[in-house]
Amino acid sequence: MDDIFVIGGGINGCGIARDAVGRGLSVTLAEKGDLAQATSSASTKLFHGGLRYLEYFEIRLVREALEERETLLRAMPHISWPMRFVLPLSRDMRFDTETPAAKLLNRVMPWMKGKRPSWMIRAGLMMYDNLGGREILPGTKRLDLAADPAGQPLQDRFAAAFEYSDCWVQDARLVVLNARDAEARGATILTRTEVVSTIRHADHWQITCRDGEGLETRHEARLLVNAGGPWAADVLGRVAHVNTREKVRLVRGSHIVTKRLFDHDRAYFFQGTDGRIIFAIPYEQDFTLIGTTDQDHPDPETAPECTDAEADYLLAFASQYFRRPVTRDDIVWRYSGVRPLYDDGASSATAATRDYVLTLEDTAAPLLSVFGGKITTYRRLAESALEKIGSALGVYQGPWTAGVPLPGGDIAVGDVPGAVLALSARYPFLGGAEALRLFRTYGTEAAEVLGEAASASELGRDFGGGLTEAEVCWLMDREYARRAADVLWRRTKLGLRVTKDEAAALDAFMAQRAAKRQEETGS
Repeated sequence: MDDIFVIGGGINGCGIARDAVGRGLSVTLAEKGDLAQATSSASTKLFHGGLRYLEYFEIRLVREALEERETLLRAMPHISWPMRFVLPLSRDMRFDTETPAAKLLNRVMPWMKGKRPSWMIRAGLMMYDNLGGREILPGTKRLDLAADPAGQPLQDRFAAAFEYSDCWVQDARLVVLNARDAEARGATILTRTEVVSTIRHADHWQITCRDGEGLETRHEARLLVNAGGPWAADVLGRVAHVNTREKVRLVRGSHIVTKRLFDHDRAYFFQGTDGRIIFAIPYEQDFTLIGTTDQDHPDPETAPECTDAEADYLLAFASQYFRRPVTRDDIVWRYSGVRPLYDDGASSATAATRDYVLTLEDTAAPLLSVFGGKITTYRRLAESALEKIGSALGVYQGPWTAGVPLPGGDIAVGDVPGAVLALSARYPFLGGAEALRLFRTYGTEAAEVLGEAASASELGRDFGGGLTEAEVCWLMDREYARRAADVLWRRTKLGLRVTKDEAAALDAFMAQRAAKRQEETGS
């Protein structure tokens, strides 16, 4: 019997599994699809405090997230790195009228008519700089856009900007590396394994799972963790047969990826006349990521899609800033994810809290449910979950994950550029761009992926976009990849670079390899 059984292989489920097993608890995690297949691979891919949440007076959430940025950066400098954000200033910038800050200002300073003056933005950024402490990331500064390269892609009406710090993260890889580390410490990770039913006893749960081949297995655990994300309510009702007053608010966030719109490595923070904000971020070296929207989503079984209306909204929003209008012809990919926010009764999807709520129901065998949360605070969420789990199970080992590197992240933040150059020198056939991609994917494990290869041909079959047979086999053997989409859209983003025929060939290769391995092992 395990101590804990976790339902859900997103960032919260994998983060909790890793923390728990590191405290000496036995853990099994089941995910009905691929790891990070839903929300956790469809974010805006930022470790950030959430500058706009200050307008909702979410001070504790912002402080916690800001404190986490550098903690996480140190643990995974290969898949996360510092990024500077340029916030152009304009006279027509306004508050979202639904925010508590806007409502307060309308009462106290009605003559401002909801506008965001530059002095107020600077005050907010000063708070952002100092609320969570900084050691690695530089603080805010003012830019003259007429002289700074960040001004070149923008319309002439933008003369000044503030520049501040946050961090980029490869979200789906973050999930997989947490799962890998959990497994290395003793957890059992089951992908493509759906929990179909549970039976709750006085002192344990009996869990029935079904894998992709239809094979059913039974597990027992002292405590059940519901980290189902958008399906959390379904897990409670249909699977665990538990009634609760807690609700999940499903909010769809859509993004577009375009051809590269600017030549520097900084991101933009754009404020709209409707009070909302979007980001325009350098993406995968040759592209620009623009997002996000906030729309209520009907139910978790309806696949989220970036609609034409949402894409047009993002295009129009960005075109209010860029010198050259951004059009549908620039779009190379769209994606959308459902954020399972805690339903706090907010009047709009934008206003709904990004904070997390953990509920422990222990009338019989304990059940912990996770509602809401954001990727930046996943580790702190896991620590909070383990406090409740430890209390329920009588286990009181303290937190340990702060500063402990994830696989491939055992390198100082400042040493990453030199490590990329060293990788390029060791494997000169790669080229600088490919060496950078591999290090930002695998970190110090990149050399294990490449092995003793002295030429590209020694890495095996070329599937396009720089993806080789050696890399695919690594991902299948070490990172739970089973299908082409796992490799092209979650373990990497090489789906942006391969053709449909190349993707189909990759899928066929992976299926044949998996079948051969199954035949050899008899399992």
